[in-house]
Amino acid sequence: MTTSQHSGPDPAAVDDLAEAEAEFAAAPRLPRNPPRWVRWTVVPLLVLVPMGYVVISAAQSRGSGEDVRHELAGRQLTQVYPTQLQQRIYQVTIPVGSRYVRNLETNSWDTSVLYAEFITTTGGLDTFLAQIGTSRADLQDGKVAMTAAQSKAAGWNFTIPHDWAGISLHRPGDKPDHDITVDMTNPDHPRVYVVSTVNFQHGFGGG
Repeated sequence: MTTSQHSGPDPAAVDDLAEAEAEFAAAPRLPRNPPRWVRWTVVPLLVLVPMGYVVISAAQSRGSGEDVRHELAGRQLTQVYPTQLQQRIYQVTIPVGSRYVRNLETNSWDTSVLYAEFITTTGGLDTFLAQIGTSRADLQDGKVAMTAAQSKAAGWNFTIPHDWAGISLHRPGDKPDHDITVDMTNPDHPRVYVVSTVNFQHGFGGG
């Protein structure tokens, strides 16, 4: 009677298997193809997010430059018509055909002021005053309506011996204040100076 003997695994075969497993683990693997929804979501984000930062940074830089330019330009009157919106807010309608129109707008947390200057005709002056709610007959001869601070802010000099006439209209409620001075040295072409003030604490007019 023979007895069967069971021998262990061949050591050589074990070494070959271990070597094959190591080579398989070290071999580069092909990337798995991601689902389509991942590609459509992630890829646009990778493109758009950096672009967004670039656009925002450019806008901030440009805005900073514009703020500096506006601050510098805001220190003096500019030879340009006030916008239609400004004319409505400040109730300063520049007569048609006016010349040498200049304006300056200043703003603080509670007050906005429009300084405007223009040369018009006698008819244009009458129309301008009527739209504000006054007339040439109401102008006081020799009166300069602007304060020293207003004159300094706009760069106006009313110490020159001209034929001045002026009026100050301070109204409560929803209408702005108006300080008007007219140079009547040339009566056919009067030069008008006006300061319109909007006070946000007490509504337009600060009353």
